[in-house]
Formats: sequence, structure tokens, C-alpha cells
Amino acid sequence: MTHVYKLSVVRHLPRRAFINAGVIALIAAAAPTHAQTPGAEDIVRKEVEAFYESGTAFQAKVTMRLLTAKGSARERTMDMWRINIDGQGDQRYMISFEAPADVRGMGFLVWKYLKKEADRWLYFPALKAIRRVAADDKRSSFVGSDFSYEDISGRQVDEETHTLLRQEKLEDRDAYVIESRPKTPATYDKRLIWVDTERWLPLKEEYYDAEGKQQRVFRAERIEQVGGHWTVTSRSMLTTATGHRTVVNFTDVRYDVALSEDLFTERSLRNPPPLAQ
Repeated sequence: MTHVYKLSVVRHLPRRAFINAGVIALIAAAAPTHAQTPGAEDIVRKEVEAFYESGTAFQAKVTMRLLTAKGSARERTMDMWRINIDGQGDQRYMISFEAPADVRGMGFLVWKYLKKEADRWLYFPALKAIRRVAADDKRSSFVGSDFSYEDISGRQVDEETHTLLRQEKLEDRDAYVIESRPKTPATYDKRLIWVDTERWLPLKEEYYDAEGKQQRVFRAERIEQVGGHWTVTSRSMLTTATGHRTVVNFTDVRYDVALSEDLFTERSLRNPPPLAQ
């Protein structure tokens, strides 16, 4: 009985109803079945947020291994803190070296701003002196590693122009491939970034000079979820010409710890506290 009733209702519907239903069906068929691909700059902004800005605050133990092409290694250990400044888009970073003896007590402090160049300082305990890192030196080697000062705290998105080249698999992850070129002369002519389409973390980066020769390669070696945040807990940077490689591992990672802006000062750079408990 129910089936017969439905047929009788359809039989008596006005012709306009069939036309409207047809229009609706055409619209539904034309609608995309997936979210629209974001623009290149939006992808890079999301990548910066996921990689450098997750949580309100961050701290970790860091081990840095410097590896030569012949296999010899040096190791450095340090503590790292980072805080986001509420409502301003600014950040503070501080790193204090613990070992080996020749770098123990050395410190690195960054005041990063949303709309202007970051301020960076190094503390040298043997000299009891703090030295500012010039803006022109931000892409030079961070204490002898294959990472630059800028790699540690991140670069500003609008310092480069960004182009979405394609979307492809990198190992088992879907990734956007972005080409980024600095707007002013830099140590590289372009970099390619593979950004995870789900987690927004950088999976790989390749840096090239003006002649198209590869300079460096960054890789996210291990990604883990910590405190609800996807985190690159092991990362590496290779200098292609020399084969020298730096591997950085993060342990005891904690997000949203109670850190004060007062931590990120020259006083703390000279006498850093223990990591927050």
C-alpha cells in the first residue's frame, strides 16, 4: 500500500516540480566532491603554523649530531623553549647548550615578529658577552651545523613568493609541492617544499642556487603526535656539496607549559633555568 501511495503522489506533482528537481540534480552533480585546493601562500602559512607555532608554548631536550661524509660525528645537547605572544603573532625562542664542554653555557635568543625582521642574539660564556646576529647573517650556519639561524625559528611567509607546482605522494603521505623564491637576494635562489596535506608539516625541502644546483636537503625523519600536536621529533639537513649532515632529535617534548615572557631575556640567556616541570 505504501508503495502505491508514493507513486500516486508523484503522478500528481506539477510539471514545475520535475523541472526544479532536475535543476537541483544538475547542481549536485556539478558540485565538487572534495574541498578546494588552498592557494600556495595559504599552504605555506599553515605549514609555518604547524611547524613553528603549535600550542601556546613549547619546550624540549634537543640532541644535535653533526655527521661528516666520512662518518665521524660530534654531538651537542641543549634545552629549548618557545612561547607565542598572545594576540600579536610574535614569538620568543631560547636555546641553552649543555654539552660538550666547549659550548656549555652558550645561548641563543630570538625575538620573532610578525611584521618585521627578527632580533637574534648569541651568548658566549667564555667572553661573558652577548652578540647580536645581524639580519644579513640569518641564513648562515647555526653554530657549525647544516641548519641556519633562520631554520631554527622560521622565516616570514611574505619574504618569499610561493607557487603550488603539484600534489603528489612522498613515501606514504600526500603532499603539496611548493616552490618558494626569496623576494630579495639570498643564499639560495629557490626552495621546494613538500607539505603534508593533512598535518601541514614540511616533509622535505630542497634548496637550489641560481644555476639550479642543489645546495641543501631537509627531511622530517620522524613525526609523532605529542599533546595533540603533530611534531617533527627528528629532522635532518644535508649540505649536498660536502655530504655533511646534521640530525636533530627532540625528546621530553611538552606543549602549553607555563612559560613567562620574562624567561626570554638577556638575564636568562646568561643564566638559563631548568626546563619547566
